[in-house]
Order: sequence, then structure tokens, then C-alpha cells
Amino acid sequence: MAALAALSKVCSRLAKPSLRTCCHVPTRNLNLLEYQSKKLLEESGVAIQNFRILEGKKDADVLKDFNVSEYVVKAQILAGGRGKGHFDNGFKGGVHITKDRSEVIPLVEKMVGHKLITKQTPKAGILVKKVMVADSINIVRETYLSIVMDREHNGPVLIASPDGGMDIEAVAEETPDRIKTIPIDITAGISRQQAVEVAQFLDFKGPLVERAADEIEKLYGLFTKVDAVQIEINPLAETDDGRVISVDAKLNFDDNAQFRQRDIFAMEVHEDTDPKEIEASKYNLNYIAMEGNIGCLVNGAGLAMATMDIIKLNGGSPANFLDVGGNVKEDQVLKAFQILTSDANVKAILVNVFGGIVNCATIANGIVNASKTMNLQVPLIVRLEGTNVHAAKKILQQSGLKIESAQDLDEAAKKAVGSI
Repeated sequence: MAALAALSKVCSRLAKPSLRTCCHVPTRNLNLLEYQSKKLLEESGVAIQNFRILEGKKDADVLKDFNVSEYVVKAQILAGGRGKGHFDNGFKGGVHITKDRSEVIPLVEKMVGHKLITKQTPKAGILVKKVMVADSINIVRETYLSIVMDREHNGPVLIASPDGGMDIEAVAEETPDRIKTIPIDITAGISRQQAVEVAQFLDFKGPLVERAADEIEKLYGLFTKVDAVQIEINPLAETDDGRVISVDAKLNFDDNAQFRQRDIFAMEVHEDTDPKEIEASKYNLNYIAMEGNIGCLVNGAGLAMATMDIIKLNGGSPANFLDVGGNVKEDQVLKAFQILTSDANVKAILVNVFGGIVNCATIANGIVNASKTMNLQVPLIVRLEGTNVHAAKKILQQSGLKIESAQDLDEAAKKAVGSI
């Protein structure tokens, strides 16, 4: 059951955390398209299918030296279920296979510039800008391999199963004995013995054991090199010509390592991300849009969740999750207000700040400057507590602005709900 527990922790960190009575706040992860992940694997020597990227018939020349027996043509969007999807132009399927190279460009043309709709996309679909054309390999057997950072083991954990190409959560639930979990010493890295042990567990035989072990070591090398928190290969496949290939890859990265991984983070795809969320991230603000009408500005994720819960309990509905963090400056407060008010649904703003690291006076000055700069028209309710709170309240009182103060969070929530 250790494997199941480890896998469960991984899934819980990747899923949307519950906000109890209120709503769900998704975690923000760097999003890469399939071909981008494959490039990172290739750069680390991991065996992958040969592929080319096209944006239309203008790129036909890239196929001149790409001679394979069968081509896989795959639309590149951040969503699963592409093969069973359909396009807004009526074309069926975001994944096609053909032996005839002359058919590749017409397939690409039917995908690029059109929206692909799958079970994992918005109803309107996602616009396809690039198509990957890859060598179609003959897979004999599929296995599963992932490396994740795991809190229980305080470091990386390798999770493997000989049952690849399927829902790994279902495997963990129905046949937990088919999953192997191996903690990796972060200082020593993965040993050859561990890599071979995993390869054997994955049912590779003969010379394929060593080849699979090589791939496992290379994947772990990539994991540490790029500051990944997850590398999932599903499937890690055995081919009919005796190769071990990473066919499909999912990579997630440590946001705290962005300063070391600038080239990778520069590759991020924002195709399904709210523009306000993107703008907030530029100013080190955490923003997630909701469906309500009360904008929330807080410091700290826990305080944000509590604020939204209490708004809900008082009969209101939060319009967003906006956390300014612990080192907020006045210019960030202004940007936070601009982002909040750019949502036409926001009819009131509730500021709830507990000053520990944050200086309440900094927040107060930011509120006053933002209100004057923007000529704020919606009701503003402010609850401040903690470091330099008395000076902060004085700043608000002397501003001459129409700002409703509250002594505690419950009062603040009631005033915000009542102001609409």
C-alpha cells in the first residue's frame, strides 16, 4: 500500500485543492506542449520518437528528410483525448496515422488555425497553432514510469508499473501490487542497482533490462537538471525492434527554480489561462478568477480561503482568489486593484490583511494610492490587523476616501455582502 499512498499524494498535489464551502482553486503549474517536453527528453539523451513540428504547408520542407514507414500527425494543445476530439471545421480527430507522406500536409492544414474540442477543453475548444508529425513506432508492450517529489519521503520517489498506457490511478486502486515505489536519495541520486531493479519489475527481459535501466537513469538525470517536481512517462514502451522508448511525457517544474530555468519557463504556453492570471504572475501576485462579485485581496493562501469561505457563509460569492504574498510593495497593491476591477463582475472589494511580515501601513498606503489613481467606484471594505496596524488605520482615516473599515473578518464579510 506504500505505492498507493505515494501515488495518492502525487495526485492530490496535482489536483485542485478543496476550499470547503466555497470553491476550488487550481494550482498554477508551468504548462508545456507535448513536443516541448519531448525536446527536453531528447536533449538529455532519452530515447523518443523522431518528430518534426509544422505550422502549415509553409513548413512542408521540414519533411523532406523525414522518411519513415508510418507517420503520426498530432495536434498540439494542452488537453488530453485529442484522438477522439473534433475540430470546429467539422474535421474529426486530433491524431491521425498515415503511411503516405503526401497526406501529411493536408492533415496538418485541417488542424492548424482551427479549434480542437475534446473532453478536456472548454466547449469552444482550443486553437491549434502547431502540429507534431512523428515516427509511428510499433509498440510490443507498454509500461508506466514516473519520478515525483514526495512529501512523505522528503525527496524524489520513482513509481513504476508494468501496466502502462492506462489510467495509473485505476491500477493503484485495483491492483496495488502492480505498482512499485522506490525513494531516491536526493544527494546520491538513483543507483544502477535501483534502475535495474525497476527495469526488471517492468518485465523487460534480456538485453532490454540494461537498455531500460539506461533510460531510467537518463530520466532521473533530466529530473534533477530541470528542477522538475514530476516526470511521468506513460507509456515507456518496448518496440518490435528492441528499443525502449518514452512515447508520451508529462513534466511539471518547481516554480521556485524559475531563476535557474529561465529558458524552460520562457516556453510556457498560456492557451487556456485567464489573462488576468498571467498579468498577476508578472507582479508576483497569485490570482485565480471565480464566478462571484466580491473581489478579495489578501496576504496568504490560507487567509484567502478563510476569507472566501466567510463571504460564502454570509450569503455572498467571491469573484477571485488574489494573494499579494508576504513581501508586497505599494506598486503591487495598485496592480492588484487594477486586476480586480478589470473583472466587470466585481461589485465590491474586500481587503483582508494580517500583518506579520507584511507592514499594514504599506498596504494602507497602497490602498489609498490605488483608490485615488483609479478613481475607484465600487465599495471598498478593509480589515487590517497586525504589524503597524494603528498607523495603517490612521492613513485610511486621513485619506478622505470612502473606505469602510471592519474590526474582524466576519464584520468585513457582512459589510462586503451588504454593500452590493
